[in-house]
Amino acid sequence: METLDSIIERCKKEEARAQNELFKRYAPKLLGVCCRYIKDRDEAEDALQETFIKIFLNIHQFKGEGSFEGWMKRIAANTALSQLKEKNKHQFDSLNQVSLTKVEEDEKEQQLMVEADAQRLLKCIQDLPLGYRTILNMYLMEEFSHKEIAEKLGIEESTSRSQYTRARKALIDLVNTKKDKEIIKTKWAAIGIWMSLLSANWMI
Repeated sequence: METLDSIIERCKKEEARAQNELFKRYAPKLLGVCCRYIKDRDEAEDALQETFIKIFLNIHQFKGEGSFEGWMKRIAANTALSQLKEKNKHQFDSLNQVSLTKVEEDEKEQQLMVEADAQRLLKCIQDLPLGYRTILNMYLMEEFSHKEIAEKLGIEESTSRSQYTRARKALIDLVNTKKDKEIIKTKWAAIGIWMSLLSANWMI
């Protein structure tokens, strides 16, 4: 099998076969990223197509520093986010109007009852309100800071923190109410492991 480095170099030369190979290898994972932000499958696939256009247009900017897959996932997340903002601008604008309460976060003591089932978790995430879903994905999966989230969404940093904490609680509640078979008890931090499964090839 051809190495990823070789495919990247050929994509930089705009070789169609290499671009097709890159698409086949990573489309399922990047679609998983888009689906975490966008509930509608057709719209998520539109975001995926736009993601790959951006990847191919900007691949020469990747200098081999850090993870190439991580670089692509960040493009997918930004693309899906832009699509969401364009379609739901008024909902993001309303986030700053929500009354904020001081919430203490304790990652070590926070526990989550969650099934080891990526499809079920994806459904729970998609059922979250748009603001919750977006901030949860950006902070937990794409590792944006609250400052970066605030800048991208045009909200206050304190709003991002508050919405993230509320999103955590809402997701826990959804998972617990949707369980109908044996569940696994784990720390909140482990949710990142389950969420990473949403980008696995077998899920799509």
